[in-house]
Amino acid sequence: MARIDLVDLAHSYAGNGADPESFALKPISMTWRQGGAYALLGPSGCGKTTLLNLISGIVTPSRGKILFDGTDVTPLSTQKRNISQVFQFPVIYDTMTVGENLAFPLKNRGAAKPEIAARVAEIAKLLDLTPYLNRKATRLTADAKQKISLGRGLVRSDVAAVLFDEPLTVIDPELKWELRSKLKALHRALDLTMIYVTHDQTEALTFADTVVVMHDGRVVQSGTPEELFDKPAHTFVGYFIGSPGMNIVPAEVRGREARIDGHVIALSRAYDKLPAGAAIEVGVRPEFVHVAPPAPGLLTATIDRIDDLGRIRFARVRVGDAKLAARVPPGFSVSGNSAGLVFDAARMHVYADSRLVEGGV
Repeated sequence: MARIDLVDLAHSYAGNGADPESFALKPISMTWRQGGAYALLGPSGCGKTTLLNLISGIVTPSRGKILFDGTDVTPLSTQKRNISQVFQFPVIYDTMTVGENLAFPLKNRGAAKPEIAARVAEIAKLLDLTPYLNRKATRLTADAKQKISLGRGLVRSDVAAVLFDEPLTVIDPELKWELRSKLKALHRALDLTMIYVTHDQTEALTFADTVVVMHDGRVVQSGTPEELFDKPAHTFVGYFIGSPGMNIVPAEVRGREARIDGHVIALSRAYDKLPAGAAIEVGVRPEFVHVAPPAPGLLTATIDRIDDLGRIRFARVRVGDAKLAARVPPGFSVSGNSAGLVFDAARMHVYADSRLVEGGV
């Protein structure tokens, strides 16, 4: 296990002389604690796999350094970094048994037979592979093969970190929850530093203690799932985390009031020093704004449709040119296509040029 420090790390596949805005990974400095469970979350092309490959040594950074427990490993190969990596598609040997596949990384490093047998038995038990240890890996299902691949990545207890590059992509949806739960249990049981790349917010939020959200080659926020949901530091985090995502609406903000489509919405904090010339928006999660019968003092919206998700309903509404989602209270019946919107002032956030602005008391 290792603490991982990224120091002004950046990378361009076009070379160090490329336009800084074209870098696949813009400069990043952060520390990941030993034994932590991290997820790199973002859409395709945001830089998360590039960052993972820089940490593993598959790619050498254009700028900056990578430290493992304070030691600069930037020029070192993957092997010398003592990294274990699990890829999107299973990497196994079909001619070997399941047990031989799990033992292979330990055997390659000259581990003693008793140590290999004990470790293989431990990992097989954690992944429910014990009944298959003596079976050839060929003809196993895709999820069983990916379990073997996960086991190969986890079998060594001396690794600095275990890196997962979208390891559940080929798994049937109904089995993903089981394997995510297994990975979480494995992290608790093995106390290894784990870094998990995914574009799926459910995978990231259920696996990681700390989620690193990436957009356009940058880290826009790093925090717990609760922090990302309750207080997005960037409008992209608000959009990307949550289903539906956060409502982001252009507004005029002065003091403790936001004006949307000419209507005043109360804010719980004061905003008296917003940056001059910045694009100002307010954000609120759909869970914290609900529809009500139209009434004086309420912002009036046009209802486009109601999405019934079983335990909760969301109304899709329009206010001028802005589109929002709002919670439909239990028992509320929509009459016509107009409704009032009731906002939870304590859950309203203000953004300037997409960045969260901290209000005053």
